[in-house]
Amino acid sequence: QVQTVESGGGLVQAGGSLRLSCTASGSIFSFNVMGWYRQAPGKQRELVARISSSGSTNYADAVKGRFTIARDNAKNTVHLQMNSLNVEDTAVYYCHVQIRAGTYSRLTDFWGQGTQVTVSS
Repeated sequence: QVQTVESGGGLVQAGGSLRLSCTASGSIFSFNVMGWYRQAPGKQRELVARISSSGSTNYADAVKGRFTIARDNAKNTVHLQMNSLNVEDTAVYYCHVQIRAGTYSRLTDFWGQGTQVTVSS
């Protein structure tokens, strides 16, 4: 079993910054993709950013140039630095990790419980 703990959400004014962190623990042999998704009220969950095991990154167009994703493999942690936040960034942000529990295990997805990010105008 794998547990994920998220931190760093909160309330911030437009133009401000927040840093989200997600640490995974448990039966983990290796990590594949780690990333962040978000879901605003009345909308579907969408990809914000993800980072592969090799360090390559993908960002949603809406956050390119403002958000930066990074991973600390030694600490099983993925961070999301969010700058120049605007009201449209308001959502619940979910951590996503894809892991293998063993050398020949299949890839398995785990999600965090979600952390609220609210940007006020």
